[in-house]
Amino acid sequence: MNAPRAATDLPWLIQGGMGVGVSGWRLARAVARTGQLGVVSGTALDTLLIRVLQSGDPGGHLRRALAAFPVPELAGALRERYFVEGGITPEERFAATPMMTADEGCPARSLTVVANFCEVWLAKEGHDGPVGINYLEKVQLATVPAMFGAILAGVDHVLVGAGIPAQIPGIATGLAKGEPVTARVDVEGDERPLELRFDPASILSGAEPGRLAPLRRPGVLAIVSLPALASYLNRDEETRPDGFVVEGPTAGGHSAPPRGPLSLDEHGDPVYGPRDIPDFTKMSRLGLPFWIAGGRCGPEQVREARAAGAAGVQLGSVFALCEESGMDAGLRRQLMERERAGRLRVRNDPAASPTSFPFKVAELPGTLADREVSAARARVCDLGYLRTPFRTARGNIDYRCPAEPLAAYVRKGGDAEGTEGRQCLCNGLLAAVGLGQRRPRGVVEPPVVTIGQDLDFLRHIAPDGSPYSAESVVRWLSTGLTEPADASRH
Repeated sequence: MNAPRAATDLPWLIQGGMGVGVSGWRLARAVARTGQLGVVSGTALDTLLIRVLQSGDPGGHLRRALAAFPVPELAGALRERYFVEGGITPEERFAATPMMTADEGCPARSLTVVANFCEVWLAKEGHDGPVGINYLEKVQLATVPAMFGAILAGVDHVLVGAGIPAQIPGIATGLAKGEPVTARVDVEGDERPLELRFDPASILSGAEPGRLAPLRRPGVLAIVSLPALASYLNRDEETRPDGFVVEGPTAGGHSAPPRGPLSLDEHGDPVYGPRDIPDFTKMSRLGLPFWIAGGRCGPEQVREARAAGAAGVQLGSVFALCEESGMDAGLRRQLMERERAGRLRVRNDPAASPTSFPFKVAELPGTLADREVSAARARVCDLGYLRTPFRTARGNIDYRCPAEPLAAYVRKGGDAEGTEGRQCLCNGLLAAVGLGQRRPRGVVEPPVVTIGQDLDFLRHIAPDGSPYSAESVVRWLSTGLTEPADASRH
């Protein structure tokens, strides 16, 4: 495991990972250049790579990153296959992304490695600030090759939430040594997990001498909602992370359901109670650094977090709306204008996500939050990041998602009632960064926009609705450091 770091070495601010593509390399790089932890989202980077290359790779950034990949033959083959000079026409479809499976020879693995390398490499280019990458425990099939790609690019931290990331610290150690690792993948309705083996040599066999830098183990930060999970992970060396991000129920990316029976308020949002509020005194007793996410965004939250024993805060929504964000500029503008006019509503929808976790959805016209738009969309599952493995009657492994076509889901043994209200977040989130798939007859996938429910920070950082930078966010928040936390508590 990594040696403990002094409190003075820790960033007081983590820019939250926001996918798909909202916290891209431009945003993470801008934050990291201030000395704080800039985080790229590790979700669907293979599809982002394909679609940006097919869009002509404006600025040549991805081609520059591909040229730095230590296996030129592999990177060159991807460039040759997907890059289109000048970009495809608006009528053309983006090429299909190979779906990830549990097969060791799955072609999506090498694409995932390269895509994660490129995103982190670009985020780290030209400065020495810290860069992290965020993964979802729910997307288990892709995590190991994705993490290896990030490690190849020298990622400083790996953050993992949306589940119990007990395997990640040990896997990070093995990958940094270049050793084969085995990850356990949950199988729906089966107590026997799949064992997913990944050998770094399968990627690096064609590496050119001198192009491969020494691999370094990144710090692992587990994203948790309560001290009980943090304590569980802290129980032994194999599962112990290097720190925690503690997300309260109001965090924009918070996905944990309330403890106990589910009850909904008058808007249909889950109701959280005292049992869902993290106890930061218990977090401090674990002896590992932690950052607080959720709640109001501002300098006072930085002061309060450090006074509570935290190293600092993690913030997402304030960065999702800044100039360097990957969110479509028109959608960002709509969010800011509606918030200023007092007309923005963000639901914590308990049904939208195929994972069955609550998911915050901004109600914007023309998006999947619009009932007419959602009803008109043909159900299709052609990306499959949220598919879950299950075992067929014959004992084979297959995959299903409650947002896929209903007949297919039921044929695979899924419960039709479990599809009610489910949205295809894979396609919707890609559309929110301007890379929605083009369908027949000129139809483009509609976006789904996720953001925190409290955007009051706009009154302070952009009172007239003008654009603002990530650097200006860091400067504003840094005024909360006038009362630093007691370093002895870390």
